Amino acid sequence: MSLPFYQRHHQHFDRAYRHKELESTLSQYQKEEKRKSAIYTHGSSAYSKEAALAYRHGSASYDQLSAESYAHESAAHSKRSTAHSLETELKKAEAYRLGSELVNKKAEAYRLGYETYSRGKLLEDQSLKLSPKAKRAKQSLLSEEKENTAVDYVVPIFTGRHIHISGITDTEEERIKESAAYVAKRNLFATGEGISVTRKATSSSVEEETHEKKSRKVAIRETAERTVLKKTLRDTEDFHRKLNEDSLLHAPEFVIKPRSHTIWEKQNVKLHCTVTGWPEPRVTWYKNHVPINVHANPGKYAIESRYGMHSLEINKCDFDDTAQYRASAMNVKGELSAYASLVVKRYKGEIDESFFHAGTVTLPLSFGVTPHGYASRFEIHFVDKFEVSFGREGETMSLGCTVIIHPDIKRFHPEIQWYRNGVLITPSKWVQMHWSGERATLTLTHANKEDEGLYTLRVVMGDYYEQYSSYVFVRDADADIPGAPGSPLDVKCLDANKDYVIISWKQPAVDGGSPVLGYFIDKCEVGTKQWSQCNETPVKFARFPVTGLIEGRSYIFRVRAVNNAGISIPSRVSEPVAALDPADRARLRSHPSAPWTGQIIVTEEEPTEGIVPGPPSDLHVTEATKNYVVLSWKPPYERGHEGVMYYVEKCVAGTENWQRVNTEIPVKSPRFALFDLAEGKSYQFRVRCCNSAGIGEPSEATEATVVGDKLDIPSAPSNIVPTRNTDTSVVVTWTESKDAKELVGYYIEASKVGSAHWEPCNNNPVKGTRFTCHGLTTGEHYTFRVRAVNAAGLSGFSQESEAIEVKAAIGGGLLHGVCPGLSGKTDGLTDHTASWEGMHESSQPIFDTDALLKHSAKPNRQTVRTRSGKQRSPTDNKVSETASTPSSQKTTTKQASKSHPGDRSALERMKKKKDIAPPSPPYDITVLESVRDSMVLGWKQPKTIGGVEITGYYVNYREVINGVPREWREANIKAVSERAYRVHDLKENMTYQFQVAAVNLAGLGTPSPASQSFKCEEWTIAVPGPPHDLSCSEVRKDSLVVLWKPPIYVGRTPVTGYYIDIKETNASEEHWKGVNEKAIPSKYLKISGLKEGTSYVFRVRATNKAGVGKPSDSTDPVIAETRPGTKEVVVEVDDNGVISLNFECDQMTADSKFIWSKNYEPVEDDSRLSIDTKGGKSKAIFKDLSEEDLGIYSCVVTDTDGVSSSYTIDEEEMKRLLALSHQHKFPTVPLKSELAVEILEKGQVRFWLQAEKLSGSAKVNFVFNDKEIVNGEKYKMKIDHNSGLIEMVMDRLEDEDEGTYTFQLQDGKATNQSSLVLIGDVFQKLQKEAEFQRQEWFRKQGPHFVEYLGWEVAPECNVLLKCKVANIKKETHIVWYKDEREIMVDEEHDFKDGVCTLLITEFSKKDAGIYEVILKDDRGKDKSILKLVEAAFADLMTEVCKVIALSATELKIQSTEEGIRLYSFVSYYLEDLRVSWAHNDNKIKYTERVKTGVTGEQIWLQINEPTPSDKGKYILELFDGKTGHTRMVDLSGQAFDEAFAEFQRLKAAAIAEKNRARVLGGLPDVVTIQEGKALNLTCSVWGNPVPEVSWLKNEKLLVGDDHIILKVESGKHACFTITAVSTADSGRYSLVVKNQYGTETSDFTLIVSPKEEETGLATLVAEVQDLHLDIVALGKKKNPSRDKEGKILNPQEQFFGTYVCRGKRKSAKITPIPCTSRNFSTCTTST
Repeated sequence: MSLPFYQRHHQHFDRAYRHKELESTLSQYQKEEKRKSAIYTHGSSAYSKEAALAYRHGSASYDQLSAESYAHESAAHSKRSTAHSLETELKKAEAYRLGSELVNKKAEAYRLGYETYSRGKLLEDQSLKLSPKAKRAKQSLLSEEKENTAVDYVVPIFTGRHIHISGITDTEEERIKESAAYVAKRNLFATGEGISVTRKATSSSVEEETHEKKSRKVAIRETAERTVLKKTLRDTEDFHRKLNEDSLLHAPEFVIKPRSHTIWEKQNVKLHCTVTGWPEPRVTWYKNHVPINVHANPGKYAIESRYGMHSLEINKCDFDDTAQYRASAMNVKGELSAYASLVVKRYKGEIDESFFHAGTVTLPLSFGVTPHGYASRFEIHFVDKFEVSFGREGETMSLGCTVIIHPDIKRFHPEIQWYRNGVLITPSKWVQMHWSGERATLTLTHANKEDEGLYTLRVVMGDYYEQYSSYVFVRDADADIPGAPGSPLDVKCLDANKDYVIISWKQPAVDGGSPVLGYFIDKCEVGTKQWSQCNETPVKFARFPVTGLIEGRSYIFRVRAVNNAGISIPSRVSEPVAALDPADRARLRSHPSAPWTGQIIVTEEEPTEGIVPGPPSDLHVTEATKNYVVLSWKPPYERGHEGVMYYVEKCVAGTENWQRVNTEIPVKSPRFALFDLAEGKSYQFRVRCCNSAGIGEPSEATEATVVGDKLDIPSAPSNIVPTRNTDTSVVVTWTESKDAKELVGYYIEASKVGSAHWEPCNNNPVKGTRFTCHGLTTGEHYTFRVRAVNAAGLSGFSQESEAIEVKAAIGGGLLHGVCPGLSGKTDGLTDHTASWEGMHESSQPIFDTDALLKHSAKPNRQTVRTRSGKQRSPTDNKVSETASTPSSQKTTTKQASKSHPGDRSALERMKKKKDIAPPSPPYDITVLESVRDSMVLGWKQPKTIGGVEITGYYVNYREVINGVPREWREANIKAVSERAYRVHDLKENMTYQFQVAAVNLAGLGTPSPASQSFKCEEWTIAVPGPPHDLSCSEVRKDSLVVLWKPPIYVGRTPVTGYYIDIKETNASEEHWKGVNEKAIPSKYLKISGLKEGTSYVFRVRATNKAGVGKPSDSTDPVIAETRPGTKEVVVEVDDNGVISLNFECDQMTADSKFIWSKNYEPVEDDSRLSIDTKGGKSKAIFKDLSEEDLGIYSCVVTDTDGVSSSYTIDEEEMKRLLALSHQHKFPTVPLKSELAVEILEKGQVRFWLQAEKLSGSAKVNFVFNDKEIVNGEKYKMKIDHNSGLIEMVMDRLEDEDEGTYTFQLQDGKATNQSSLVLIGDVFQKLQKEAEFQRQEWFRKQGPHFVEYLGWEVAPECNVLLKCKVANIKKETHIVWYKDEREIMVDEEHDFKDGVCTLLITEFSKKDAGIYEVILKDDRGKDKSILKLVEAAFADLMTEVCKVIALSATELKIQSTEEGIRLYSFVSYYLEDLRVSWAHNDNKIKYTERVKTGVTGEQIWLQINEPTPSDKGKYILELFDGKTGHTRMVDLSGQAFDEAFAEFQRLKAAAIAEKNRARVLGGLPDVVTIQEGKALNLTCSVWGNPVPEVSWLKNEKLLVGDDHIILKVESGKHACFTITAVSTADSGRYSLVVKNQYGTETSDFTLIVSPKEEETGLATLVAEVQDLHLDIVALGKKKNPSRDKEGKILNPQEQFFGTYVCRGKRKSAKITPIPCTSRNFSTCTTST
């Protein structure tokens, strides 16, 4: 060990002190002071939490570790520590008062201590040898420094308190005196004088008195502080009562947030935070957002809340505690969280990891790493141990054990764990645990049979532990009724759901003398005491579904057994279970809320809209017994937001007669148990979902399920073998039940020979095939029997074992492997100390010693010394022992010969048949596992077996000391059949050699040469050892199968797989290569791709989580070749449907045998496979081929040259064979089609099926609802043997015809049947269809519609109503109606092509209505109705709009004088057609500049005054109500430029046309006037600017004068006046108006007639704008009136009449108005 810190530096080490505990404490101080890790011989040291704190804060005090306090404080804070000698006492006191010399005195004291401790190292080696062994310190109320107590002497070590003061207080005087006394005693010890027991007593009393005094003062101070604190709290409460509470409310606030930490494993950590708020916040701690439950992890977490300070303490942190922790503070004002991270580092130190894997270094027995990080040697001893205990139900039992741990490190406490049958026990109301610091106890407050088992106390110190185990038996309590059975046990709740749970239990071992008839199940709601019985009649099956639970409530259950004598006392109640959906239960478990009250209130939100749920999925039968069937399914995917419930329906298999099981109340859980089913019948099941919206469709039906017990009662165990153990116990072993399914365990009973009274040895079923029966009477002879248990019941008893006397076995203890780790212990199970250093229990090998039970006579063998050194004859009776192998690998043995090996007659018969000889020596002896006192050997079979099967092996060993071998000793008395054996009672670190001899019926062979020397030492490597017993079979030219057995030593973790290596025989070691890239879990592998004729060798390596282990020994060379005559396994199916595997061998000898195996394991289950061997043929017959039989079946022929073959049955092959078997077993009439039904033309119903072939003797039975029906008036039956067609016709379906129809066929031996179920909705639908067809037939006898009235939209956007008719004649009339009003048509319909149409043009909303068309003649009538209203009309309008939209032309561009117009033409426009325009994919917002419209059939978009921003892509979208139809034009580039230029041109032309000079009207074409009259013509002119006006006469400019007056008024009216016309004024006059935009001329002709007497010419002036009118007389002029003399009375009367004005541009009819006025100028005309 390296030199400690104190021995290197301190000068005042106390040489006389040699206490180991102090030395351990000092080494701990060294670890705390160093910042970096230090390496020890056996481990590593790490930083601890205390060391880090000491470095940051300067120093810290440890009240309980006084020696550590002395070194750690160094007189820095504890003032009494400054006095180390009497000479410095006064100076120290003065330094305390004044405070000025404090630092100097501290340094001096530190130096003194430094020197003393340095000198102490000189005696280190002697102190280790001379120090007496420390006893465990007893707890004392007066003393806290227990480590200062020694056996023979006492060294008082001063203690320090963490107090910061200046000056001397009232206690300093006492402290100085204590320090002075210490120095004096130290000097006394240094001289070696005065060390005595009396001195020890005196020192102890002084020390106790001092501590008593200090404790009293401290107690008084603490009492005063508590009193003041209580007063302050009361004052504060009174103050808050007076205040207004609302004004003080504020949200939580973290004053101090928790701080993140990084620590080492096994350290404790404490997270602190301070929170303010009013009301006082409630703080909850979370780990990774999951609330921390202190009760779920007792001892792991400690949460404190005090005066606003909150803390979370995590004890013994491990790597899994690395997480983010959150403190959540909440009150009525809100919630606030603070986060802190914890990082737990796993210390790796500087230890070479190969130290654990190389296999050359052995760790010491008690190596472990403490939570403080340094290496330590722990010795854990159990004293005052609990023995095998017996109790009764209802009693209180206590198990206790005193634990001594050395060294005893003060702050390093052991972890105490209790296990029952390998399962960790947690405290509960049934189990209480206590650890006093010295003694661990476990108390069963109310023992029950569930508590029976192997109890293990495990004491864990860091990474190392020791454990002790013993068995506890709990017997039945006295029955209330004599003869009643024992109570059931282990009641559990399985598969709990909303209203359903399955209860399981174990049957009792005691039946009271009469068979158990069944069990009653009781339930009780949590919080009540009212028990109710769940089943009316007893159930025998040990599982029962309980229904009718109330959702959200919790229940407990119990079970009672009943027989003819009465009912047992109830079992222990189950754990409470809540009737909840599993998802809700998981959610509640992950988010704990309020304390458990026993009832959960489940609320559901009201759905916004009801949705009918879909069908459930994955419906299947989870359990089927003769009493009930349990269904399970998954909820539907379509169920909306509302919860669903379920209806369950059943029907007899093969029918469709579905019946609802739960007719009244639907179930809530996706589980359901059906009772009252007929045993032996086959049923199918289906489930429907329902909610408030209705009942959904049914699920798919299950497969046919036969009602009956699927689980059979197991067969009785066999081969019961008792073995001596101790004076009061016997080990019983047996062979497991062959057909055991879902095995619960075994009950063992014992009986004294001759008593005929059987007592149970265990009351809780045990698994495995071995049990130690305790409580037997020494010297008595007992027999034993065993029975198996599963849920179906208890098997019959096995055969009784041979009688055995109860006494301790020779050599004591159990056989190795009976219970791991117990070998060699005389107390067996009662005294067990683990011997698997560095390995946890889950990693320890599990042993299988089935081969122990194979007894055979031992032939003659040379005398070899036994382990005790005495001579032992070959006939000594000592039980042999085979190697321990993992239980997962069953022992592969050859089928034993029926002849006993020791039978002389058998030997003689063998010799007569052929010459036999002893086998040759085995070879290649290797070590498969090594522990401290035993080694497991492996070897290869002899190359020559002597012509007969080898019956066993004998192993000898000898010690080799300094290279010199000693005398051989025998390892086993009886031959072992396996090629692996564990040799016991070896010496650790001793070297041994071994030899092995084989034996057969001819005798013992020559022993093998001595093996190489092997050292017996503990293997501690993490990887597994080598596999062993490799062999090759099924050798072919390109493949073979390699077999092996798993390694004996599995390493620190279980073996997870194997790697196989291959190389050619003559190749070097470097040529090994792997066969498989990934590890395989099986213990065999078929290797393909070999080269024919090449010799190969193979080896195998095992792997686990730690890595790949050492390779096995290589196999013997194998040549890849298919030998002549090699045959393969062939599968056959005979005429009876029996499936078998057949193998034939023509190379057999008289002793050859066929050995069948499945997956290369011996076939032991006779219930699945039977072997039939005759001569050279062997047949493996499957009794009931199923998924349990899938695998590789191989057959090996012994005593041959490796004859073997295999056949693989996978799932596909199984299905093929089962189908073929069914065809052979049950021949059927093949059908082309199953029974079907169809409706004939007249509404008749035809049932028919067609067989592939029928002979003339084929018969058919027609069955309806289990009753045969015959041919008659109702049923018309017909069979066509040639075509195989079978049919039955019914004229009409009545209500009583609902049911199942079956056609049963029989044609010789072959049969078949087909059924059709017509019930419920199916029958009603068929009945309606038949009746409809019947009515249709009658309808079609007259004129009728083949296709009813429908509509279509023509391309012209007209709607055409059309229908198709048939059976029409000339007299048939068709009448159309709309809304019950007849529609008059112009012409009669000719029914051409049988189509009638009605055309509706320009269809619009006014055409909505109900249209009806009627066909009629003398034969009848038919009608068809088409409703074009609401949705139907909307669909039609959508189609019309669609046709209109599709008719739209492509967009075109047109320029106008206002701007640019985009337009498209449609064939017809409706307002229902929605029109929208988009510009560059943006919807256009219409304004005065941009507008849209429809003109006729033109849809346009007008862009007035276009700008460059109007360029782009324009889209016209026509939406028909469902889809949009678009037309697009690109108004950009050249298209825009051309359109814009045309717009400018048209705009300019429009402006010119608008503003040009023009004559608006007023001038006639011809003016006729009488000479001398005045002519006045006026016309209107217009122009912008105001035009220039000029007159022409005969195309010459006319200038106005007094005769002709020309003038223009206001630029609007031009006046032409001739004051007195003359003939010279006649001519053609022109009015010319002109401005910058144009010129216009208006002409008129003036005719001046000579003046006549009494007559005048009227001039009609027409003022019609833009028209130049000619006045034409219409008809004859009126004759003027004359007097008697004939004189005209009124000259103008001759012009009275009617005139017509004709314009130049266009003729217009003017309504004639007679002119009667004399003043012609005022005569007007009207148009």
